[in-house]
Amino acid sequence: MTVRVDQDAMRREDASRTDLIEIGLVNSMPDAALETTERQFIDLVRSAAGDLPVRLRFFSLPEVPRGERGRRHVAASYGGMDEARNGRLDALIVTGTEPRAAALPDEPYWPALAALIDWAEHNTISTIWSCLAAHAAVLHLDGIRRHPLAEKCFGVFACTKVAEHPLTMGLAPEIPVPHSRWNALRGDELAARGYEVLTRSPQAGVDAFSRQGGSLFVFFQGHPEYDAASLPAEYRRDFARFVRRESETCPLPPRGCFDAPTTEVLMRLRARALRDRREEVLAELATAASGRELREAWRPAATRIYRNWLALVAARKARRLAPAAFAPAPFVERRRRNDPSCYFVGTRDRRAPAVAR
Repeated sequence: MTVRVDQDAMRREDASRTDLIEIGLVNSMPDAALETTERQFIDLVRSAAGDLPVRLRFFSLPEVPRGERGRRHVAASYGGMDEARNGRLDALIVTGTEPRAAALPDEPYWPALAALIDWAEHNTISTIWSCLAAHAAVLHLDGIRRHPLAEKCFGVFACTKVAEHPLTMGLAPEIPVPHSRWNALRGDELAARGYEVLTRSPQAGVDAFSRQGGSLFVFFQGHPEYDAASLPAEYRRDFARFVRRESETCPLPPRGCFDAPTTEVLMRLRARALRDRREEVLAELATAASGRELREAWRPAATRIYRNWLALVAARKARRLAPAAFAPAPFVERRRRNDPSCYFVGTRDRRAPAVAR
C-alpha cells in the first residue's frame, strides 16, 4: 500500500523524501460521521494512488461544534490547524458538515474556514472542496451564493462529462455520482466568475467544477467518496428525525439506491408516517431497507477522478522542486506572495534581504 495515515514514525521515515505527496484531510463532519468519513477517504485515496507515495494527515477546524466523543477523537487522532499550515502540505481535501445556520457566514466556524480558503489558495498545489465546503469556498472567493432547493437532491444521479480537463481524462461520457444536499450552485453563475464545470446532471445540476488561481481548486457538489451504505444511512437518519419531530420534512427514498419493490414499501411507510408519527414505523423502515442497498456503481469513476488529481499534484510538485526553481534569490528565503518565481508560496518574508558580497 502506498497510502499511509499520519503517524510519527512515518513522518521521521519520510522526512527526506521529495516524491511523497502530503495531503491534509480537514474533516468537518459531525461526530457520528467522523470515523466513517476518514475511512471513506482513506479507501478512495488508496485505490486511486497506484504507485504514487501518498500520506494522508487528519485535521479539523476547532470551531466546528462537537460533543465529548468527537472532541476526544479529534484530540487523539488529528493535528491542529497550525500544524497544517506549517506542515508543507501539497494538497488538501476539505469536507463539509451539516449546516446549523440559515446563512453560511453565520456558522460558528466561518472565520476559520474563510482563513483556510485564503491559505489554501496560496499554499497548496491543489485543494478539493466537498459539498458544503464547496459552497463556502465560492461564496468567500467570489460572492457566489447557493440556492435552496424545493426538495433534497438525494440519491445517485447520472452525470455527463461536459469538459475536457486533466481531471476528467479517462472518464466515461456519463458517470453515476451520489448527491445529498438541500442547496445548489448554478452553472451560469459559476461560469460568469471563471469556474469551469466538468460534470453535470439534468436532475442534480452541477456536479464537479474547478477554478485555477494560485492553487487548482476542485469542487464537488456530490460525494464520490461515499460507500454503498452512506445514502441509506442518511435516509434512515432523516426519517427518524421526522418521526421524532426533530424535523418537519419526511424524506423520500434516495434515487437509485433501492429496487422498485423496496421503494414501494418505503413509500407506503412514508405515507403512514405522514399520517401518524409513531416510532414503530422506524423498525419496519430499517427492516425494509436493510440488505437491499445499491452497489458502489460510482466507485470506478470516483477512483479515476482522484487518480487524475493525484497525478496532477505529483506532476506540479515535481516541477516546483525542479532545479530551475532554486535560482539565486535576493532574499534569504523566498516566501513573498508576489514573487512568481518562488517555489513555496506562503506568508510574506519580512526579514532583511541578503547582502551581496
